[in-house]
Amino acid sequence: MTGHYFENDLVNLHYYKFGNGPQNMLCFHGYGMHGKQFKILEGTLGSKYTFWGFDLFFHKETKLKDQSLEAVKKGISKKELAGLFADFCQHEGIDRFSVIGYSMGTHYTTVIAEELANKIDEFIVAAPSCLNPGKLIPFFSKNQTGNKILEKLALNEKALTGMLKLFKRLRFINNEDYKILYSEIGTAELRFNFYACFTYLRFLETDEPRLLQVLNEQNIKSIFIFGKSDKSFPPGIRDKFIAKLKQAKVIILNEGHEMIKRDFATALTDLLL
Repeated sequence: MTGHYFENDLVNLHYYKFGNGPQNMLCFHGYGMHGKQFKILEGTLGSKYTFWGFDLFFHKETKLKDQSLEAVKKGISKKELAGLFADFCQHEGIDRFSVIGYSMGTHYTTVIAEELANKIDEFIVAAPSCLNPGKLIPFFSKNQTGNKILEKLALNEKALTGMLKLFKRLRFINNEDYKILYSEIGTAELRFNFYACFTYLRFLETDEPRLLQVLNEQNIKSIFIFGKSDKSFPPGIRDKFIAKLKQAKVIILNEGHEMIKRDFATALTDLLL
């Protein structure tokens, strides 16, 4: 595995390259993770794919050229995001590729599929937040009042942790989500990143009719992976959507939300080799 940077006017994008296969796969991790999250696939799929694992916005080594509050509030459009990764592929000489995303990262994969479907071979989403983000994400990202509340809370450690405890008590989030989120707000920088992830990515909503159209028109193999005990994105969400796809497979693992483990790699390898 090697670490690299791709720089343009928007961002200094940090990424990892691993595997040495002839096909390419762009990898988009979950919230609080990093570009190494899918390295577990290298052992079984590294001879088929070269993997490109990105540190996503407000994570690890990737930095926007302008990370001011004003720039975060402006957000990024679908076309801008797709353009970034199209430029990256051109820089690396990548003509065609597959995409894989987990949880938050599935919003990136879906946008790229909607905008660059003619370049995609396989579309893989695990714990697909892109299909059902729930109530809190839209409220805090797109609702003006909700986003203002989040901004105020993110500047105050006690207020933000208190909010999480309240949401847990009201069952807006489950215990697993609470533990994950609580671990990500320990410093002022982490709290800013927490706010920024909600706000900057608010335009990356899945256009389901568009996604269905392009996946079918381009005959893209699609794989949806769920954890049997994942209460955030359980099996069954958007069954009707998945059923309309020409080439769709569903994997249900005996896992909760945190599923990128050995069984994940084994099950996915069985479908891709």
